[in-house]
Amino acid sequence: MKNELIFDFKTPLTGINISDKINNPFGLDIPEIGKIAAKEFQEFIQLESRNWKHDFSTQKGKMFGILVVQKENKNYGYLGAISGKIPNDATRNKFVPSIFDDSADDFFINKGMTALTEIGLKIKEAQIESDIILLTEKRRQKSLEIQQQLFENYRFLNHLGAEKNVLEIFKNSTQGYPPSAAGECAAPKLLHYAFKNKLKPIALAEFWWGKPLKNIDKEHKTFYPACKNKCRPILEYMLNNIELYNQANTNN
Repeated sequence: MKNELIFDFKTPLTGINISDKINNPFGLDIPEIGKIAAKEFQEFIQLESRNWKHDFSTQKGKMFGILVVQKENKNYGYLGAISGKIPNDATRNKFVPSIFDDSADDFFINKGMTALTEIGLKIKEAQIESDIILLTEKRRQKSLEIQQQLFENYRFLNHLGAEKNVLEIFKNSTQGYPPSAAGECAAPKLLHYAFKNKLKPIALAEFWWGKPLKNIDKEHKTFYPACKNKCRPILEYMLNNIELYNQANTNN
C-alpha cells in the first residue's frame, strides 16, 4: 500500500464520537470526523492548487471527496480524491488515483482516441456526401467500442472482496447501462482504494470546490450527496451489507 496517500489528522480527535459504521453516501449527515477531514483536505487543496494551471476561481470547479479510514493498527487517517481526472500538474501521490489504468490492454484508450481523431480528419477532408456518412458511422461505431472496453476495465471491489466491472454493476440497475464517466467520481475511487488496501471506511464526504458549472447550482466548499445516475449503483454494490451503514435506508 502507498502509505503516502493516507493523510494523518492534524486536528486532535480526542473527545470526538467516532462511529464504526460509515455514513450513508446518499445523505447529507456528515459525521464530525468527516467534516474535520474535509476541512483539512480543503486546506491542502487551497495550497496545492496555487501551483496548478487550473484556476478554480475563473475556470469550472470540481467535486472532491474524502474518506476517513481506520488502519490495521486502529489509528485513523483519511484519503482524498477528485471527481474526474487529476490536473496534470497536481501532486499525484496525494490523490487516490482513477480505477482505470491507461496502460490496460496495450494502451487501447490512447490508440482508440488517436483512431477517432484520424477518422475525424478524414471526415473534414471528404468531398463526397456518401463518404462522409460512412466515415461518420465508422467513427460512431469506434467510439462505442472504446466506451464498451473502457467500462469493462473499470473494476470495483466491494467490502466482501468481490469484484465487478461497471457493465456488470449497472446491468440490473434501473439505467441498465452506465452513463459516460461512470466510475470516475470521488466516492467509488475512495472506497475501492480502501477495500483494496484493507482500510476500514469510517466517514465519507464530497464537496464542491471552485466556480459552479454553467447551469448547475453548486457552492464552493458545500457538501453534496453522491450522485444518483453515476454513483448509486456502484456504491450500493460496494456497500451492499446494510450493517455497514448508518441510516442506510433512505429515499434520497
